[in-house]
Amino acid sequence: MTHLLLTATVTPSEQNSSREPGWETAMAKDILGEAGLHFDELNKLRVLDPEVTQQTIELKEECKDFVDKIGQFQKIVGGLIELVDQLAKEAENEKMKAIGARNLLKSIAKQREAQQQQLQALIAEKKMQLERNSISLVILKILKNKITFDGKEIENLLISNHL
Repeated sequence: MTHLLLTATVTPSEQNSSREPGWETAMAKDILGEAGLHFDELNKLRVLDPEVTQQTIELKEECKDFVDKIGQFQKIVGGLIELVDQLAKEAENEKMKAIGARNLLKSIAKQREAQQQQLQALIAEKKMQLERNSISLVILKILKNKITFDGKEIENLLISNHL
């Protein structure tokens, strides 16, 4: 451990001529200051210069403020992330609904196409039935009247019935 011995030599003439109050204290503070020791406002001996101590306290407060602001920022960012996640889920749900609606429309279109083909087949079948019925009608008319026709009259009768 290193001990510091501070001595000051004051001549008797200096003692008598400079009897200002606190002169000895000021001189002691100057000597201690040169050695890197300082007195604080409570007259406690400190290793750090009071200005450095004040700057350290200010830096500590600024750091605390910075940490508080970072905490607030993290809360805001956390809330933003939650909001974005919620919006992403909603967008995904809407996307799935749209895909479902599109598939439903495709299914309905296929059903309509199949129904249209069935109706066209039914129309063709009904046309054939109509044609058979028309022929049967002509034959029945001929038989009912028991008329004998020559080939030209039968041909006219078939043309008039669109056969």
